[in-house]
Amino acid sequence: MGMKGYVMQLQPFSVNDGDGIRTTVFLAGCPMHCAWCANPEGCTQQLKIGWHIRKCIGCGACARVCPQGIGIDLNAEREKCIACGKCADVCPQNARVRMVQEADADEIVKQIQTHRLFYSYSGGGVTFSGGEAAMQPAFLNELTEQIYDLGYSMDIETCGLFDFEAVRPSLARMDLIFLDLKHMDPAQHKRWTGQSNERVLENMARLAELPAEVVIRIPVIKGVNADEENIRASAAFVHKILPHAKMELLPYHSFGKIKYEALGIPYDHPEFGRPTKEELEHLREIVRSEGVETADFR
Repeated sequence: MGMKGYVMQLQPFSVNDGDGIRTTVFLAGCPMHCAWCANPEGCTQQLKIGWHIRKCIGCGACARVCPQGIGIDLNAEREKCIACGKCADVCPQNARVRMVQEADADEIVKQIQTHRLFYSYSGGGVTFSGGEAAMQPAFLNELTEQIYDLGYSMDIETCGLFDFEAVRPSLARMDLIFLDLKHMDPAQHKRWTGQSNERVLENMARLAELPAEVVIRIPVIKGVNADEENIRASAAFVHKILPHAKMELLPYHSFGKIKYEALGIPYDHPEFGRPTKEELEHLREIVRSEGVETADFR
């Protein structure tokens, strides 16, 4: 048995997180708390059970096996849940699901190997995401060391807030590093994510020490960071410290809303807006005018 860590899911056949067909490994835990987070289950390294009420048929199978005596309405008694997963094991509709579970590194690598033909024929590989993959540096190192020895391509998506030296061995094995830049203004960054961007910008600059290609991603959200001033300042900074890096502008979406429902967490942000295709292209032109090439993996 290998090292254990907290995993949200392994998503095979992913085509948006690097070249080719990939398996995305979502690791739990994140130092930021972005108001628009699409994976709220990954904010902490903690076992979590979700309840999709729309799928629930009220059969009571979950209640019959719960050691804590929780009824069908998990959200009404969530404080009692120990996330043992027994309810998820017996739910006939997958209304109860394991959203974060403990996983063995060796077992993850075995699952990844079952997809090797897709990597070979498409030029794909494995991408680490989250949550924040760098929040479990030892577990990430164990996984990347094994996968590197197998010869598979590896990418990582990160919010940039991590201990660089602790994660350096894993970063050095990557072919491509996606780093999110939420906002150039430190105060606005802290307002929307709960953290300053100082360490993020420092780590971004240090990516120049690594052989990997770099793509700086901005989740473009009207009402947060979609103004021309922020996009221009972001592009100018990237061009200055990482002249060979590309930038990808990702339009805001609320696809993660269903996860908030499954966790019994409210999600109501009418102030967040999705830019139109024309608005997004205009912002891309601003990035290119600052001397930065744009990328598109979507």
